[in-house]
Amino acid sequence: MQPLLDTEHSEEDGFISLNAEQALKFRQEHPSFSPWWVVMGQVAMGLLVSGLAWGITQSTITGVSAFCGALAVIVPGALFARGLTGRFAALNPANAVTSFFVWELVKIFVTVSVLWASHRWVVGLNWPAMLVGFVVTIKVYWLALLFKGKRQPVKD
Repeated sequence: MQPLLDTEHSEEDGFISLNAEQALKFRQEHPSFSPWWVVMGQVAMGLLVSGLAWGITQSTITGVSAFCGALAVIVPGALFARGLTGRFAALNPANAVTSFFVWELVKIFVTVSVLWASHRWVVGLNWPAMLVGFVVTIKVYWLALLFKGKRQPVKD
């Protein structure tokens, strides 16, 4: 069996180049994880937390407030995922890094904008419910990382 990394052919700067077979094996053992799965998880969690908030309190405004908090995570997360998976980010590593930082700034701006708009548009907004919706939905990132680590590599 050939080792995954051939250290005999390492370059002086510490970069290890892989041949096609080694690269394929590495990709199979370390599958990529789409950011769209995180966004879908956030949508599911946002609906769940807003439904629970409404169900527990029997108050529509509490459910709407929790959903506004979830939207402050979902909308920016979807924009971020779209930006990272777009054509510009895939051109080269420099564009990928630039795209990451630009879309992270967009994400922050949109998050603040959704929270501000919720305050302006929802009469009687329940701030604790909105905060709970925001925090619970944003924690989906951690669940995605947890589940990503538990996936089994593809066997030959």
